[in-house]
Amino acid sequence: MNLKDRPVWLLPAIASLAALVAVFALLLARGAVEREGAAPMVRTSGEAQIGGPFTLVDHTGRTVTEADFAGRPMLIYFGFTYCPDVCPFSLQVLADALSRLPEDRRAVFQPLLISVDPERDTPQVLAQYVDSPAFPANLTGLTGSPEQIRAAAEAYRVYYARVEDPDSAAGYTMDHASLIYLMDGEGEFVDVFPHHATPGEIAARLQDFLEESRRSS
Repeated sequence: MNLKDRPVWLLPAIASLAALVAVFALLLARGAVEREGAAPMVRTSGEAQIGGPFTLVDHTGRTVTEADFAGRPMLIYFGFTYCPDVCPFSLQVLADALSRLPEDRRAVFQPLLISVDPERDTPQVLAQYVDSPAFPANLTGLTGSPEQIRAAAEAYRVYYARVEDPDSAAGYTMDHASLIYLMDGEGEFVDVFPHHATPGEIAARLQDFLEESRRSS
């Protein structure tokens, strides 16, 4: 997001720097740090310390944990419904990528949107948002208390911070990392797609993942 640089950013940004290092190291280690005009993919061994238990509330108002999604690979994106551009763009890219898979393979994956703005993103707000035809058909929205969101974001090494914004009706917006995580059916980290990964690149990696899973089963 192109937010103005303000002093209020400094403490949250510094506090979150350690969380960003893990994801950045993964990208750098595989030569996948985004370069100008490029959107390379990230391949990892699945041993990164990313992911873990969470307790959140889905867009129907039901309390869920990671166990509710066991057995299904998850595609996890941290964002918020009032995001003007980055979040809807990323979810549209994910929908496009999934649409390139055969229907039976597409249905294997569970896309999740975890809100980093629990103050505004109630289950009711999320329910309307995830119903957009531009997003993945089975997208599930997750929110919770600020403490629950913080715990989930820390587990996935996701940076986010509230930023005061007088131009917003709410008086603030959210700054956050824009990454899509691929987790396997046991909740183990597999891959991460940077913001500028294309639908074709993501679809190809998902196909590879399914083939790898089939061969190892």
